[in-house]
Amino acid sequence: MSLEIYLDGEFVPEEQARVSVYDHGFLYGDGVFEGIRAYNGRVFRLAQHIDRLYESAKSILLEIPVLKEDLAEAVVEACRRNAIRDGYIRVVVSRGKGDLGLDPRKCPRATVVVIADVISIFPEEVYREGMSVITVATRRSRTDALNPQIKTLNYLNSIMAKLEANLAGKPEVLLLNAEGLVVEGTGDNVFIVRRGHLVTPPTWLGILEGITRRTVLELAKARGIAAVEAPFTAHDVYNAQECFLTGTAAEVVPVVEVDGRRVGEGQPGTVTRQLIDAYRELVNHEGTEIFVEEALQAGLKGGS
Repeated sequence: MSLEIYLDGEFVPEEQARVSVYDHGFLYGDGVFEGIRAYNGRVFRLAQHIDRLYESAKSILLEIPVLKEDLAEAVVEACRRNAIRDGYIRVVVSRGKGDLGLDPRKCPRATVVVIADVISIFPEEVYREGMSVITVATRRSRTDALNPQIKTLNYLNSIMAKLEANLAGKPEVLLLNAEGLVVEGTGDNVFIVRRGHLVTPPTWLGILEGITRRTVLELAKARGIAAVEAPFTAHDVYNAQECFLTGTAAEVVPVVEVDGRRVGEGQPGTVTRQLIDAYRELVNHEGTEIFVEEALQAGLKGGS
């Protein structure tokens, strides 16, 4: 049975979900997107993802021809139609069909797509044992060239870094900026534990303001874990007590080796393990209900 895809206001079978070859998302990567997770029959932080999508669109003067609340409902409905209780939702808004030129004015209406499916980025043993990563020659795009806070369809910068990871036989990399400061993974935010503090690069350094990143900072605060947003270098990572990555698809992933240097004890640290457990507990109990009638019936039975 094929998936049902939301495409420009209606749900169609995956085989019929077609976008024009003249769409500027295909021709030029002109568009924005969001990756969203569903856990235990709930869509996690849906409103925050939708808000970020519209903020990205505003930055590139892309008008999304759907109200926020209607797009949020389309996300939930896509999960219902595809029986997704635990999965991944991709919302894509491209500039739409135009001509072969660059001019966005030639694209009268944006294309809106919602896909609800499953995803697995890393095997479960990575979360238990941690992973080894490297820094790479590819530098994160400069903020004054393309602001990384815009979640654009053009991920070639990250793909170039991923190619280096593949050639080195590594699952992920750390990207530096032009000044040599650690900024992100290919699709993840970075945290270290250094001198008793949880540290993550500030958004002004040129990173995506990750929703998982924000959630982890909230969880740390609630648990009395001192956290700061501050720049750091590869040297700081090498000498950190702990390191981990965060992202919607990846969740919270321990890093135990960087460029051949063991991080801390070479295994996921206390803070990392605590935040992994806290994050998994949170996502399984918070979110927008997908199967509302089922949830209501469960609530009625629980109260009887």
